[in-house]
Amino acid sequence: MATSHLTPEANGVRYGLFTAGGMILYFLTASLFGLTEHIELSFLNGLILAIGICMAIVHYKHSRHGRMPYLHGFGTGIITAVVASVAFSFFFVLYAGVLNRHIMDGIRAQDLFGFDLSVTIAFLAIILQGAMSGMIISLIAMQYYKSPDHKPLTGLK
Repeated sequence: MATSHLTPEANGVRYGLFTAGGMILYFLTASLFGLTEHIELSFLNGLILAIGICMAIVHYKHSRHGRMPYLHGFGTGIITAVVASVAFSFFFVLYAGVLNRHIMDGIRAQDLFGFDLSVTIAFLAIILQGAMSGMIISLIAMQYYKSPDHKPLTGLK
């Protein structure tokens, strides 16, 4: 049985960019309706990230004819999360730092701890949140999508 030439890295980058597109679309929609001041709604990006990671793992497993090494699937999920987070962060810097500076003013006004939240700190926070969430989501997703030879045998006495 021939395996595909698709690598976890190429698959992760591809689905990371698709996922970033979904996150950007969600952010623009929230901005259109004036919901960007509700920081708690930004956690819906985690749901978009989870969907993107699962789609990337499923696509990689399908391209390998259902036989996927565990670390390849895990790596695909992590790369998807990092690429999506970095791409969305660059979009956020462009949008909040250049095109719509009023977004950062609204976030600063709601800061309970008194820190000055700059666009750079928001950039780094988005990357950190996306990468860490992506690693956890990938671990959980791989428990479901791992190949049958990685699953424990049942019924043995």
